[in-house]
Amino acid sequence: MPWSVAMMVVMIVMIVTIGKVSREKWRAMAIKAQQPDAFVDDRRAPDEIRQLKERIAVLERVITDQHGRSDLERQIEELRDR
Repeated sequence: MPWSVAMMVVMIVMIVTIGKVSREKWRAMAIKAQQPDAFVDDRRAPDEIRQLKERIAVLERVITDQHGRSDLERQIEELRDR
């Protein structure tokens, strides 16, 4: 087999390989662009945790305290307002 034919086969294989790699790279970039930013959720997590802890504290007080019905209704309304 002459060297020119071998070089042509090598070049065709290289071109196909480069094309497939670049196509997968563009596909990965498109998928990444469609996904929501994970860091946004990480920044909101401490605030959500704090709010949940406050709600749990109120619920614990509601269950364990023996206050009147009006106090219970006030605490429930405070939770709804948040």
